[in-house]
Amino acid sequence: MNKKRGFTLIELLVVLSIIGVIMAFSFVGFSQARKSARDTKRKADLEQIRSALEIYRTDCKTYPTTITPGSPLVGAAAICAGNTYMSAVPADSTTGQSYYYSGSTNSYTLCALLETGGTTGSCGTSSCGPNNCNYKTTQP
Repeated sequence: MNKKRGFTLIELLVVLSIIGVIMAFSFVGFSQARKSARDTKRKADLEQIRSALEIYRTDCKTYPTTITPGSPLVGAAAICAGNTYMSAVPADSTTGQSYYYSGSTNSYTLCALLETGGTTGSCGTSSCGPNNCNYKTTQP
């Protein structure tokens, strides 16, 4: 009796196909998790900026008219000149996108472009890089 040991070509192809399908599903899930993680970071950045803006408003009695990503948020009014409210305003780490800020004396709008879609309203036609923003936060 001569028994052959090993796998047939069909068995190997079936196993490789199953492994390929599992890897494809894993890649899609991993890609979606990365998008979600980047969106969570964007939301946390906006909350940090919002918090700094509220402290700025408490001290300076007004909101800043502009903020620059990567630069410090420093008091501009005479009563708060020189105070640093944020050492560096966070910027969106995705190339070609930025956070949108529009401020006036008593209000502001702070927006971002989320990869998985917005949840708190639209910023309308506000530009977040090449696209319109889809996540918005404003003063409380």
